[in-house]
Amino acid sequence: MTKRSAIKHQVREGVLDSREFLQDAKVRRLPPRNGWSPYPSNDERDQGYLKTLKPKSDGQAELMDAVDAHNLVLALGPAGTGKTYLAVAKAVEALEAGKVGRIVLSRPAVEAGESIGFLPGDMEDKLAPYLRPLYDALSDRLSMKRVKALMAEGLIEIAPIGYMRGRTLNNAFIVVDEAQNCTYVQLKMLLTRLGWHSTMVVTGDPQQSDLLPGVSGLSDIAERLEAVPEIAVVRLAERDIVRHPLVASMIGVL
Repeated sequence: MTKRSAIKHQVREGVLDSREFLQDAKVRRLPPRNGWSPYPSNDERDQGYLKTLKPKSDGQAELMDAVDAHNLVLALGPAGTGKTYLAVAKAVEALEAGKVGRIVLSRPAVEAGESIGFLPGDMEDKLAPYLRPLYDALSDRLSMKRVKALMAEGLIEIAPIGYMRGRTLNNAFIVVDEAQNCTYVQLKMLLTRLGWHSTMVVTGDPQQSDLLPGVSGLSDIAERLEAVPEIAVVRLAERDIVRHPLVASMIGVL
């Protein structure tokens, strides 16, 4: 296509104005549409953002206040009360505000009554199915692009419970999820990992343990730690469930 035919085609499509190409035209303006612009397109911007974190019940408000006021918080309650979500959201909030240097997420690798067999990959790949709820909460607070970047930098760490012994977690926000699937010895080991300038939130539902009866140590640990004034034990109830209303009805009868 020659230059003259290209100009005719652009004029026909409405991109260019034929008056701009008159012989006496000394100045040509930029095309009004489909032309270059110094401003970036909206499609190139990162749309990740932080939502405002607000409690939806009195129990959730108590949990959020406890996390702000204590370095060790145990959140016990039925499914759907927002224990995991609030814990991860407060961790992200602390990391973004510069209050901690990293987030450490830990969860026992225990199947809910069904074995899924051998899982290929490295440690994080093997733990990914068990840590899916934590990833969901993270991606809801941050974009997945930022979550992957923070994990690559080591600011978000996935720490299996079996590998926590001997560590001291300083300047960190630790979230221990599904703690009802931990034994008394495991929980004692986890709680004593707390270091300087760190906050730990332990979440779990003592009524939904996947271990053998009497093996879970969450209830015993919570009863013993309630006597320590510097530790907060928040017990959520059915009225704090924020999932489908049927969830609260089912938990009341099951």
